[in-house]
Amino acid sequence: MIDLIADMTLAEVLGQVCGLVALGFCIAGFANKNDDRLMVLLISANVAFALMFAFFESWTASALTVLVIVRITLARKYQGNWPIMLGMLAVNLVVAWATWKSITDVFPLAAAVFGTVGMFMLRGIPLRLMLAGAAISWMLNNIMIGSVGGTLAEGMVVITNFITIYRLVRMKRRYPQAFDT
Repeated sequence: MIDLIADMTLAEVLGQVCGLVALGFCIAGFANKNDDRLMVLLISANVAFALMFAFFESWTASALTVLVIVRITLARKYQGNWPIMLGMLAVNLVVAWATWKSITDVFPLAAAVFGTVGMFMLRGIPLRLMLAGAAISWMLNNIMIGSVGGTLAEGMVVITNFITIYRLVRMKRRYPQAFDT
């Protein structure tokens, strides 16, 4: 393990640390049944992810992750607003085009699309399913760039997310009146 760390550059070590910090925020967020708390914790995780991607010089991923923070903020305020969602998608496409380096950059772009549609248009279980698609896209990106911390974080997001979906399904069966709104 020490040999592995010794072979890394300082930037790679810092990237791994940022990925692990993001992991903590992601687990706390996706384990939460409250959509608003989920969004706040995701903002914190994405600050760490943006730094992680910058340390790995994955510029499309870093830039799109900064936009994730903007998207979360806008989606909380303008839930269901098609024009703002479409504007956010357009900005993501322009940023991806401007920073595109390799085919690997398709993964952050896919994650941005899944996350944008999910956060603006969905709530509850459908939101979490769309965010699972985003997490899988981010995980593939992290594998490609060699981020152990980021890959582990996204893997845990997927697992925690599906556990929370299961819990919400059980709750919906037990208390259907709570989901009638």
